[in-house]
Amino acid sequence: MVEIRLAVGVGVLIAAMAATAFGGEAHSAAAPTCSNLVSGVSWQIKIDYDKATVDSYPARISDAQISWRDPTDGGNYTLDRKSGELTAVFASSTGGYFLHHRCKLEN
Repeated sequence: MVEIRLAVGVGVLIAAMAATAFGGEAHSAAAPTCSNLVSGVSWQIKIDYDKATVDSYPARISDAQISWRDPTDGGNYTLDRKSGELTAVFASSTGGYFLHHRCKLEN
């Protein structure tokens, strides 16, 4: 019985070492730079496609767009994956407003 446990443990260790040697990180991610079209201020967003998150917030990811809500500023964001257009929608007592930004996406 001890030999079986030892053999299984060694097998798991070898598999883990092989995974690390052949790629290591299992998550595909991107960090495009986005810019405010008016002020020119830029920042990065962190997209994790495997975890379906943007900046660690849950996101809906499709072939056409990525959308998420940032609870810190209350914004609802939509990134067009083809054009790089990033639209932020903010609700308010006066009806809300939209902000338009541009992100440089990897090809």
